[in-house]
Amino acid sequence: MNHRCCQDSSASSGALAHLRVVLCCLLVCWACIAGREGGGLGVSAFVPASSLSAGSSRPRSIPGPVGALATGATAAARTIAPRSTTSTTMLRSKSPATRNDDEEEEAARAVRGPFALLLASQFLLFIGVGAVIPSIPLYGKEIGLSGAANGIVVSAPAVALFLAASWSGRRADLARKPAMMVGMAVIAASDLGTALATGLAPLVVARLGLGAGRSLSEAGERGMLVDLANQIPELRGRALAAQQAVVALGIAIGAPAGGLVVEEYGPRAAFLCVTAAALVALVLYAFLPETVAGGSGKDDSKSDSNKSPEDAAIGMDESTPGLGVWAELLKRNDWRGLAVCQSGVSFGYAAKIASVPILAASALPGGALGAGALLSAAGLSGLVGAPIGGYLTDRVGSRGAAVLGGIVGGLGLVLVPMALNLPATEWGGGLCGYIDGLGIVLGGTPLDGRALSFSAAVLLWSLGASAQGPALVALAQERSERGFEATSLSLVKAAGDGTYVLAPFLLGLASDAVLGVPGIECALAGSAGLLGTVALAGLVGGEREEER
Repeated sequence: MNHRCCQDSSASSGALAHLRVVLCCLLVCWACIAGREGGGLGVSAFVPASSLSAGSSRPRSIPGPVGALATGATAAARTIAPRSTTSTTMLRSKSPATRNDDEEEEAARAVRGPFALLLASQFLLFIGVGAVIPSIPLYGKEIGLSGAANGIVVSAPAVALFLAASWSGRRADLARKPAMMVGMAVIAASDLGTALATGLAPLVVARLGLGAGRSLSEAGERGMLVDLANQIPELRGRALAAQQAVVALGIAIGAPAGGLVVEEYGPRAAFLCVTAAALVALVLYAFLPETVAGGSGKDDSKSDSNKSPEDAAIGMDESTPGLGVWAELLKRNDWRGLAVCQSGVSFGYAAKIASVPILAASALPGGALGAGALLSAAGLSGLVGAPIGGYLTDRVGSRGAAVLGGIVGGLGLVLVPMALNLPATEWGGGLCGYIDGLGIVLGGTPLDGRALSFSAAVLLWSLGASAQGPALVALAQERSERGFEATSLSLVKAAGDGTYVLAPFLLGLASDAVLGVPGIECALAGSAGLLGTVALAGLVGGEREEER
């Protein structure tokens, strides 16, 4: 080494001198690398900020060995590093690409904490929600309700969700966190009221309260997800997929746990589990940041890229009621397409609840046991479909991913009656014979071709629907009006909830009208999903692309 700092250090004696030599050389090498690569670190990165004079980047004298090291390394760096203005600028600044990468990483770090806390609270909540699934029909029987009265109890939350959607959206647009916390408190109180109810009237009131609480809380959650996802638009699909997968996993864990609770303590105990889960989620929500008041928490430049001149001219302000916002949105093709598509999706979920269990009990070995196993597998397929949908959303776009998922899911339900009638045709009999030879068993009983084909069709629908979910939400987020995000998203949610109230009745009519074709109602639901997907492909995208 010929550098002065190294020569001075070599002249010293003892262990301290050798240590200073090594550290000095390391600092010199780092300074040289930083100068040549333009990494923006330089020697000043090793100098305490307090040692810099006001208005100057030159360090003041630092006493002691550290000062000697800093002085020597700085002198060596000035000797070796290029002195041109361009090189000096490279030392002190980063390239635009590097700055953009740093900004994206900083935005991801800012989102990571609140997003993880939101997912954790929803995971715990839906474990409780899953515990209620096997309890609702049993609870009605326990307090002596008829089948019709039990149907009213089951549908009451969906009615409240639909009626309160626009009002809840406007409240959530004013502030996300209060809407989430108030709604969650109402959920906890309503499930407690359900557990304590002794007749039809208090039970219906409690279930209506549950729907109202869900409407308000979910509106705030959707709005907060928009705010967080707008900061990382390149990861929007995967973030929404993670949220959907967490919900599916919570329900998958909660349903069998709820069965154990019901068996041990009775149906009322399951609703107490939801109350406890809602209270825990309420506490966790208190630690979330507010993403509206005092700054939306969104990158306006990124949000503006999704806005058209039509958005800027749209006649809405903070005094516009929720229904008024919906009326303005429905003047546009993209929101009409989103609403129609979500209605088609709800037909599929109605078929899953109203028709698939009955068909599975007759087609699969074990009856109700086989039906429960198929429904559990369909729920768990969301853990596969949701990440696929999120990945496709980020790679090919939310519109393309939603169309693809809708086609796959719709075809799955359309194939249900064909699968149940395979042995009736020559080629179908051959296919069943081939499947029989595979030796697939359920609960110790081999699955025949008819059972396995039916199961495959249902799982195909579940995979497509779970992949379409995050894509549809991402598409709605991208089209949502700034300042009206929760209300905009509640329009799509209300379209699905309203359809879900009527769809089981319509599917039942189709099943009664065509008694000779088992599963025809599933084909009707699949056709509705395909029509909704066609509407989405035709109404969403072209208008905005032309404006851009």
